[in-house]
Amino acid sequence: MKRKPFLVVLTGAGISAESGVKTFRDAGGLWEGHDVMEVASPQGWHKNPKLVLDFYNQRRRQLATVQPNAAHHFLKEMENYFEVQVITQNVDDLHERAGSSKILHLHGQLTQVRSTHNINDIRDIGYKDLNWGDTCEKGYQLRPNIVWFGEMVPAMESAALIAENADIMLVIGTSLVVYPAASLLHYTRPNIPKYLINPNTDDFSRLRGITMIAEAATTGVEQLRPLLMQHLNG
Repeated sequence: MKRKPFLVVLTGAGISAESGVKTFRDAGGLWEGHDVMEVASPQGWHKNPKLVLDFYNQRRRQLATVQPNAAHHFLKEMENYFEVQVITQNVDDLHERAGSSKILHLHGQLTQVRSTHNINDIRDIGYKDLNWGDTCEKGYQLRPNIVWFGEMVPAMESAALIAENADIMLVIGTSLVVYPAASLLHYTRPNIPKYLINPNTDDFSRLRGITMIAEAATTGVEQLRPLLMQHLNG
């Protein structure tokens, strides 16, 4: 049996925004009046952990009200034709709910929490609130399992290895300005097909060797479909 081509997909806030997930970019770097560093950094956590917990509780509640969109479902459908690996900068669970089978979260998951004592002590919380005083078995406060600004990205090494093996690279809904995720394109082999779906393609004039589709995620994937299918006949 012929091997399926390996399609690696990097997704960002743009794919989730179409489902109604709010983003910092939409709010000009603010969230309900709070600067991003107040609610998504180690400094913010140490300064006011209750504010940070409330911020993520609100995000979790909102996530429970939205659904995967056509772009999420498209990536699941592509598993019929390709070996698909999703690498996402998003912390929501919309790829999981759409049924994608291989998902690597670079920046953690909103539906998980972890101990402040042990980075590997992770547990699922679903869409429930996490409150000050909720601790692990050793008595340490639980925090969102999110990679905050200024923290290391533990999954980046795995993501780079995945990108190195891609036969096709697809980028959806990301500005490619948040590092280290934005560097993943540099790990791909130079001559593989690369596609980028983003309505703001003026931002990407610096990029070379990439087919750009200037559309939102849900409409862009339909324009992408015939382009991807042509690689099955090669």
